[in-house]
Amino acid sequence: MNKSTVENTNKSKISPNVILLSVVSLINDFSSEIIMPILPMFLESLGGTGKVIGLAGGLRDSISSILKIFSGYWSDKTDKRKIFVYAGYFVSAIFKILLALSRTWPLALTFSSLERVGKGLRTAPRDAIIAESVTDQQGKNFGIHRAFDTAGAVLGAIGALCLFWLLNLSFKTIIMIAGVLGLLALIPVYFVKETPSEPQNVTLKMGLKGLSKPLKLFIIISSVFALGNFSYMFFILKAQQHFTGKSSVIIPILLYILFNISYSSLAVFFGSISDKIGREKVIILGYLIFSITSIGFIFFNSIIGFIFLFILYGLMHAAIDGNQRAYVADLASTNLKATALGTFHTMTGLMALPAGLIAGFLWDNIGQNAVFIYGGSLGVLSVLLFIFFRSNFNFKIITL
Repeated sequence: MNKSTVENTNKSKISPNVILLSVVSLINDFSSEIIMPILPMFLESLGGTGKVIGLAGGLRDSISSILKIFSGYWSDKTDKRKIFVYAGYFVSAIFKILLALSRTWPLALTFSSLERVGKGLRTAPRDAIIAESVTDQQGKNFGIHRAFDTAGAVLGAIGALCLFWLLNLSFKTIIMIAGVLGLLALIPVYFVKETPSEPQNVTLKMGLKGLSKPLKLFIIISSVFALGNFSYMFFILKAQQHFTGKSSVIIPILLYILFNISYSSLAVFFGSISDKIGREKVIILGYLIFSITSIGFIFFNSIIGFIFLFILYGLMHAAIDGNQRAYVADLASTNLKATALGTFHTMTGLMALPAGLIAGFLWDNIGQNAVFIYGGSLGVLSVLLFIFFRSNFNFKIITL
């Protein structure tokens, strides 16, 4: 067996970089998800109104999304990945700690928003490291990373429940614990190894022009889907209305944990399946599952129905989250992977704000069911767009 064969064989296995970055994401998501369930209550305790809480959510999504394309571009231009990953996790941890020290809602709003700068810095370069660490089975490797990421989210949600309900800790103490845990995520990053190559002599404009037509089309289609993929909080709110007392809090949190368990346990499976039958089919399946889930929330109002729907919701994320990233890496040229991933994350991330605003408007002014009809319709539209442009992606829907 010659040297190149050995290298290719090694790259088809699970890379140490993938394991290390997966552990980093698990620790960081554990830290972040401890904060997420209590952040609205923390802002409210400092005098923040509903508008402040809504602004915090919008700023967090927008800041991270805008930065992703720039960090991806600078990562390709300098051929540096690890420094962006380091900086991203460090910035997030520091602003979590500052958030814990906040005594007024303007400070808490500022620090909770700036915490997402870290996500914007690290995401595209980190995904590029994963893509460059393997030549085969990228879907499986991205699926492994997403599984660890979501496992951290499950543990974080459970941790928040334990720290608040069982230990009766204050919001500030819980957030401070989360910030310290975020710093621990930096340790595995030290052992990540970058693939050496020459810096790319590109401008941001040239980089975007360098994206292939199929990649541009996929980014458009995934952005259409993201426009309909409103926040999970609307599913939580829908479920919450059908319970009273402590159950109205505990059951939605448990359903959220169930969603994350479903997501994390199936992410590797769907990644491996996409390596075998094609990512397009798995992504389309994910879009359809989202439509079914959305419509299901119109008709199911029992605990059994909600359990089924939240499992489906996790299955949807398992099918699309890692595979969309892997598909972008497949369609991108070797020297523009981080730029491509950054563009994808930016476009789909920017859709989160109007998606939430539209869903909120429908919820308040037209009716709750209108939100789920809207999401289900955009999911179906995304599938139809994929099928209409299928010749550009070189796949056949009927092929199994």
